[in-house]
Amino acid sequence: MRLHRIATIVAVLGLAACEPSNQGYAPAQPVKYSHAVHAGAMQIPCQYCHTGAERGRYAGIPSASICLNCHKQVLPNHPEVLKVSAAVEQSRPIAWVRVHNLPDFVYFSHRPHVEAEIACQTCHGPVESMGRVAQFAPLTMGFCLDCHRKGTASLGRGAPVRAAQANRLTDCAVCHH
Repeated sequence: MRLHRIATIVAVLGLAACEPSNQGYAPAQPVKYSHAVHAGAMQIPCQYCHTGAERGRYAGIPSASICLNCHKQVLPNHPEVLKVSAAVEQSRPIAWVRVHNLPDFVYFSHRPHVEAEIACQTCHGPVESMGRVAQFAPLTMGFCLDCHRKGTASLGRGAPVRAAQANRLTDCAVCHH
């Protein structure tokens, strides 16, 4: 009986330690937008559309009006561009499906990562080659901690990190508050 109880406890703890991951999740979107065309072939920087990344927690989903900055002149009659134009004309947001989603108990901000000049591809993968965006990395605590531990050697710019900063990068309160 005691052995059974121990085995049950070990199994429960083992399952609790498994972090769910949406790695590979690539939902269909209401507008067929290709990052391969825009970020890849056209080489539009991520932050042109995702303006929130440098200022705060969320990179943000671009408003339809940002798309029309170019598409009023470039392919304005393309069926997907017409969906965007209709949304703007009707003053309604496009119902994009979120791809990257962290649990509510995790605090993440794009801002310090952008300031440290960490490439978007570090977490989001080769977005510039994705026709449909998929979650590239597992975005689990282990994934983040591994990067933060490696980041203690440099913060994306090759700048050395003092011991106090290195300890702070793996402090629980950095992401959980």
